[in-house]
Amino acid sequence: MKVLIVHAHPEPQSFTASMQRHAVETLQAQGHEVIVSDLYAMNWNPVVSAADFGTRKNSDYLVYALEQRENVAAGTIAPDIRAELDKLLECDLVIFSFPLFWCSVPAIIKGWIDRVLVSGKVYGGQRFYDRGGMRGKRAMLAYTCGGRDFMFDAEGVHGEMDLMLRHVLRGTLGYAGFEVLPSFVAYHVPYIKPAEREAMLGRYGDYLTKLDQLEPLSFPSLDDFDAEMHPRVRTPQMTEQD
Repeated sequence: MKVLIVHAHPEPQSFTASMQRHAVETLQAQGHEVIVSDLYAMNWNPVVSAADFGTRKNSDYLVYALEQRENVAAGTIAPDIRAELDKLLECDLVIFSFPLFWCSVPAIIKGWIDRVLVSGKVYGGQRFYDRGGMRGKRAMLAYTCGGRDFMFDAEGVHGEMDLMLRHVLRGTLGYAGFEVLPSFVAYHVPYIKPAEREAMLGRYGDYLTKLDQLEPLSFPSLDDFDAEMHPRVRTPQMTEQD
């Protein structure tokens, strides 16, 4: 299996970085090929602009998604985008590694998503969910946060974590066609002792050895919707009693 880890933390000595390195070691030990895009180390540009395109379909008005389609097809997309897109298209699994910032991903990852998940290749038209360009690939989030786990359950003060990250899990990864695996979350990281951090790394490593046993998140099938995306009317099945 080919694995791409998209990592975003400005501090190389952080626990998030330790998780990323442990993931590389664990996955390679299983015989997988792993590539890491360390966005801060790469000085990744997260800002979309006309400079992303070597040619323009419309030079007077920037429609970013349209220019993505045209420039990917023409081979004139910016080299940094092309390099990351190639990694994405070649991988079987992508892991996003990051600290939770304001109940979301860091801006640098959002910028990676904006620039790399290109229209015409990843999505576009009715190319989404189970018809998305990334179908057949898996994705997951592996992230750290300061809160305790009980603060993020259905009755917790913050509510369910997956609902907070729905825009990423469903609106981005599920929409793009990925099979989205349950996230691995390292809770309360700034406040725990080194021994607990080591134990948490052990749990993450064990998690990565059992990916095939995880039940992916559930998203819509376009078969359940008509051409205009209205839900299809289902005829109730008749029974012998009816």
